Amino acid sequence: MKKNKLLTVMLIILVTITLIGVVIFVLLTQFNKQTTPQEPTIDEIVESSVDVTEITTNLADNSIIMLSLKIQTDSKEAAAELTKRDFQTKNLVLTQLSEMTEEDLKGKDGKTTFESTLKSQLNELMQEGEIKQVYITSYIIQ
Repeated sequence: MKKNKLLTVMLIILVTITLIGVVIFVLLTQFNKQTTPQEPTIDEIVESSVDVTEITTNLADNSIIMLSLKIQTDSKEAAAELTKRDFQTKNLVLTQLSEMTEEDLKGKDGKTTFESTLKSQLNELMQEGEIKQVYITSYIIQ
């Protein structure tokens, strides 16, 4: 009887130590994983970006704006699709700018609002991938 109790206690201790070891192993492997995806290199960003040539148009307050854009996508395939959608991109830019005034585009907030609005409108068009960022690369208002 004493031998059975001793054997049972030893098995319980052995199973407990094994479980603690497994839990520690799982926790260590989970914490060592990279939780954030690796950022793309600048070469990958350039490969998946599309330039929008200089656009000149009137704003709502009859000011004239000239601007150029660089649109970053999430893949080369998305960049190829966006290149084919050049006419739609320019149409969205012109439509958006025709509703804005010089005052709307002043400062960092105005430009950021324009970029984010254009990004969301372009993402609605995209079928292959998505737009990551819209950059204003040239900007003149008269």
